Amino acid sequence: MKKLVFIFAFLITVVSFGQQKRDLKLNKDTNLIEVVYYHDNGAVSQTGTYTTDGKLQGEWLSFDTAGKKTVSGNYDNGKKVGKWFYYTNETIKEVDYKENVIASLSETEIKNNL
Repeated sequence: MKKLVFIFAFLITVVSFGQQKRDLKLNKDTNLIEVVYYHDNGAVSQTGTYTTDGKLQGEWLSFDTAGKKTVSGNYDNGKKVGKWFYYTNETIKEVDYKENVIASLSETEIKNNL
């Protein structure tokens, strides 16, 4: 049964991210599927975990092709929760999610120390 659930979650992942290279590993302690996606250049694109029924769970991080973090946030049973951070060269946007809906938004300008 666990293999069938793992295969189902894997198929959902394949459909969700097309041909993007990825590594999958079932964490037997947490019963979550750990995944790392890669850009075409081999740099890490995203990291996170899925439940065995294919829902996003826990912390997810996204990176640009140079390896710089662009997004960090958390999922709970497939829904965005809590504070998410979106990084650019100029700003950090903080988005607070409640029940998968944006509850508040703030933006901080990054000051260069030149």
